[in-house]
Amino acid sequence: MPTINYGAKEVSIKIVYYGPGLSGKTTNLRYIYTRLPQKHRGKMVSLATDLDQTLFFDFLPLDIGKIRGFTVRFHLYTVPGQVYYNVTRKLVLRKVDALVFVADSQKERLNENLESFENMIENLKAYNLTLDKIPCVIQYNKRDLPNILPVDQLNRALNKKKFPYFQSIAITGYGVMETLKEICKLAIRRVKVFVP
Repeated sequence: MPTINYGAKEVSIKIVYYGPGLSGKTTNLRYIYTRLPQKHRGKMVSLATDLDQTLFFDFLPLDIGKIRGFTVRFHLYTVPGQVYYNVTRKLVLRKVDALVFVADSQKERLNENLESFENMIENLKAYNLTLDKIPCVIQYNKRDLPNILPVDQLNRALNKKKFPYFQSIAITGYGVMETLKEICKLAIRRVKVFVP
């Protein structure tokens, strides 16, 4: 459930970008950060290794204006993709309101995508959440590479619940804002239940 401050008339929505290591989660947030006017974005916090792998999370607050008189802020996070950071992954999912699963489209990464998707489902259980309870969008990233799987094959493997999905090339921004708009729209639809 989103965090609602009725006194201040503010709604905070937490969106987590989940996926295997080096799938493009942080690249998504960096692109979003560079495309938004300064008045609509906060500071981006990123903790990364020399190999550019996120160790903890990226956090990017977005202010999109008002809904029913309430100021709505989106807080975008990514989880570390590496399996040995699973405790951190689970912590970042705490109080999540919506998810973007960023899959690496390369053929050789399919098993890592599947493992990460199953890991996400397992970690949601720690908070009594399922993908039936919170919005999810799937992003098939790295569509510019030569060794990618067709989208229908990726959907058969990862998208059995028929979530909205987008093809992307996060490094150029292709599909990034479309993914963000869709998950924000789905999250807001859910928030309207809680805002008078």
